[in-house]
Amino acid sequence: MFEDPDRIANAAYLGLLLAAIGGYTFVSHRKSLGKMAQYAAIWGFIFLGAIVAAFLWQDLQNDLLPRQSVVAAGTIEVPRSADGHFYLMLDVNGTPTRFVVDTGATDIVLTTRDAAAAGIDIDSLIFSGRAATANGEVQTAPVWLDTLALEDTLDTGIRAVVNRGEMPESLLGMSYLNRFSRLEIANGRLVLQR
Repeated sequence: MFEDPDRIANAAYLGLLLAAIGGYTFVSHRKSLGKMAQYAAIWGFIFLGAIVAAFLWQDLQNDLLPRQSVVAAGTIEVPRSADGHFYLMLDVNGTPTRFVVDTGATDIVLTTRDAAAAGIDIDSLIFSGRAATANGEVQTAPVWLDTLALEDTLDTGIRAVVNRGEMPESLLGMSYLNRFSRLEIANGRLVLQR
């Protein structure tokens, strides 16, 4: 917990600030010690909360808002989300789109909402395909994506399908994941490398 020099400096700063405010409060309210004790308890809890938040902020941020990051050229790391899934942000035809990584899915599967946002005319699609899902069979329509970009990696002319059924997220299946030379899940992180 205290191995990071920045965290030690933050704790020291907060301690000095607490001592300064406490000293001022004690001197200015020395005639009413009962009231001063109440104020001291309130401020003590506020500072305790601030110290805990300062030390745990990075951990909370990673758990609540995991972010993908480029470690080196062509290598992307993604932390596991609190729900146990890995999520990636890709640009579909220039539109940022959130995908859940699904190694059990064959294709890139877009929700109708994400497809429409990426400029695909949903009304002109022919939903002639069928896919078996955990929620039963759904209708799908094949589409071609002009561009699909993950960080600095850009692919063009990518085949995908649009799912007519209800889906909370678009799926990033093996047809895209197989484009990477390395796909590794270890220590709560997904690593993709071209």
